[in-house]
Amino acid sequence: MSQPVCAATVARTRAFARVIGPFLALVTLVIAIRLPDLTGLVHDLFANAALSWILGAMMLIAGLLVIAFHQYWRGFSAAVISFFGWFVALRGLTLMAFPSAIETGAGDALADPGLLTSARIFFGLLTLLGGWLTWVGWISPGPVDNLGATGGRSASMSHGGNH
Repeated sequence: MSQPVCAATVARTRAFARVIGPFLALVTLVIAIRLPDLTGLVHDLFANAALSWILGAMMLIAGLLVIAFHQYWRGFSAAVISFFGWFVALRGLTLMAFPSAIETGAGDALADPGLLTSARIFFGLLTLLGGWLTWVGWISPGPVDNLGATGGRSASMSHGGNH
């Protein structure tokens, strides 16, 4: 029988969900809606090598922060948050090391109607995932994905307490 996850782990997952959820939901919703209009933005980003490098570095550090402080894979929400950290870090590193590959992929997706539709669906799904994390972080009255041993929030979880 597996041991329940400690309250600090649940609280940390909830805290990361409170930040990543709304960010993911709102940014990907705007992208899904405005994707055809973003061609100029993508071109401008890659026209300035320093800008794409700085964005890549910021993504790398953001991803590393999630990796450093949230390596929990038990439960859907915890796994999504940990995966998000790794994805953002690797995406940032790729943007720094191989910006032309990212530029080509983005340009191809914006130019091809089929790829554009697929990209909109992908960003729509990410919007739903962000909505889920927002619910987990801000609204859900119970433990994160049934990770906790209790049926509701403990005092330490609701106040961001420790283990």
